[in-house]
Amino acid sequence: MRRQIIGWAVVSALLMGCLLAATAAAATRPGAGSKTTGAASKAAPAAKPKPAKKPSLRHGSVPAAPPATTPPGAAVSAHLYLSGAFFVARKPVAVPDRAVRVGAVVEPYVPGQVVTLRAFLGKRLIKSTELVLKPSRYHTFGTFTTTVSSPSPGEVTLAVTHGATATQAAFSGERAFSVLDEHAGFGSSGPFVALIQQRLAALHFYIRQTGVYDEGTELALDAYHRLLRWGTYKTLDGRTISFLLNGWGQFKVRYPGQGQHVEANLSDQLLALMSGSKVDYIYPISSGKPSTPTVLGNFQVYARVPGMQSDGMYYSSYFIGGYAIHGYDPAPDYPASHGCLRLPMVDATFVYNWLDYGVDVDVYY
Repeated sequence: MRRQIIGWAVVSALLMGCLLAATAAAATRPGAGSKTTGAASKAAPAAKPKPAKKPSLRHGSVPAAPPATTPPGAAVSAHLYLSGAFFVARKPVAVPDRAVRVGAVVEPYVPGQVVTLRAFLGKRLIKSTELVLKPSRYHTFGTFTTTVSSPSPGEVTLAVTHGATATQAAFSGERAFSVLDEHAGFGSSGPFVALIQQRLAALHFYIRQTGVYDEGTELALDAYHRLLRWGTYKTLDGRTISFLLNGWGQFKVRYPGQGQHVEANLSDQLLALMSGSKVDYIYPISSGKPSTPTVLGNFQVYARVPGMQSDGMYYSSYFIGGYAIHGYDPAPDYPASHGCLRLPMVDATFVYNWLDYGVDVDVYY
């Protein structure tokens, strides 16, 4: 019995020793419990997180740029336009030393924005300027205007640029126009002749716009010079070109209340076909010479004879007695008829077809 008790005492002692050893080992493991005591707590303090290392730049390296941002108002529309240029076959044209007004509309408007305009004649820079955008009435869009002229013929290219700012994105635009050679004479053709014919027609001088400097061009130029009271000549000079492009020279209507009618101004040797106060067409004429003058007054067309008559009268519209508006060769640039209003032969059929019975004919100085 005594041996059993001693045996149990030994076994109990061994079990207690193992239990104490296991407890001590568990106290040294991380996360073993929320409480530590004695030497174990001092031996294993909680580890602090280490800060991340900053990347070091090698010699000559450049730090990465921050990501780009889109400035406010980045969506910009810019439209260039030309004022003072003319259009031939839908292409803008001008002549040397004539100013063309260049403008732009930029939307939206942002205060303080500056654009750069450069003009090139071929590859040669002929103008460079900076322009401040001006606001529209309600500040919805910005505008600028300036003028550009070329010293000689050639192709002019306009380039407008705007560098990006904190408040408006970059934008650019281009526009071009042709500067035409002004030298032209009988038989010439091309865009400059087409431009001259266009401007004569705009001032209501009768002309077939053939693009060729022909007889019709000469007659229209002769009539234009008569209207300006520069004499009678059929060639182009610098003054004529300038006046035509400026649109100067108007036929003065004497009887605007008559509806469709004809006015023959014998002082200028011109005949105009009228629709009320509107001038339809202007022609050069040759009226009665001093010994057989044309009668003055208000008359109406009472007889019409198409084709050629034996005395050379061509497509005749009689307005009193034997006096008629008709074609004749010659129809010189001075009074030479027997009292009729002579037209150049090339104009006679058009005038005859425009006239009708009862149309008023007013003849005056």
